[in-house]
Amino acid sequence: MGYALSTTVNKPFDQTLAATREALAAQGFGVLTEIDLAATLRKKLEVEIPPQVILGACNPPSAYAALQAEESIGVLLPCNVVVRSVDEASTVVEAIDPQTMHELTGNQAMAPVAERIGGMLQGALDSLTS
Repeated sequence: MGYALSTTVNKPFDQTLAATREALAAQGFGVLTEIDLAATLRKKLEVEIPPQVILGACNPPSAYAALQAEESIGVLLPCNVVVRSVDEASTVVEAIDPQTMHELTGNQAMAPVAERIGGMLQGALDSLTS
């Protein structure tokens, strides 16, 4: 099983990052954390990578349902969504596949939660290319 949901958007990084935030909000996710990976690596290691941002997305009702099914699931929350530049005209947007949470825990009570969150994340990704 793969661990990511992914799409390539034929738009520059900054436009795609803004559109990703909007797409997540439209699916009921808030962005709790944002890590500018390129800036962090530049500052800490003095290395350059293409623009890449990790968004920590959370849908509170789904997070609560996941915690009710598996009390240690917090180590896998929030759902990470990565927006990374491929070149000046295209950007990849990837999200953790929530089925990974189900697979890792082996807890069948996680299955419907993972399916619901996965559908929401896939909906956000799909909206970026429609």
